[in-house]
Amino acid sequence: MNPFDLMKNLKDLQGTMTQMREELKNITATGSSGGNMVQVTVNGQLEMTAIKIDPIAVDPRDVNMLQDLIVSATHNAMEKIQDQIKQKAGPLMSSMGMGL
Repeated sequence: MNPFDLMKNLKDLQGTMTQMREELKNITATGSSGGNMVQVTVNGQLEMTAIKIDPIAVDPRDVNMLQDLIVSATHNAMEKIQDQIKQKAGPLMSSMGMGL
């Protein structure tokens, strides 16, 4: 392979990755648990951006349940955002000859 072609491909890849990072800031997914008693929203950078808790889930005698609901909702949101990332990155990786 021509070294100049390789350098051009690397620069294209770098530009594409920068663009993808910017796009990931703008995608979000909300996960829920306990029949929507707890909802957690994360962005494409895997940062939690919001949490909503139904007052009925706040029982001072059962803090463990609330903690489990938060963890479960967070896992659900992370799975959804990872699916969105795969959908966005899949065509990019395929076009470069890499599978995702």
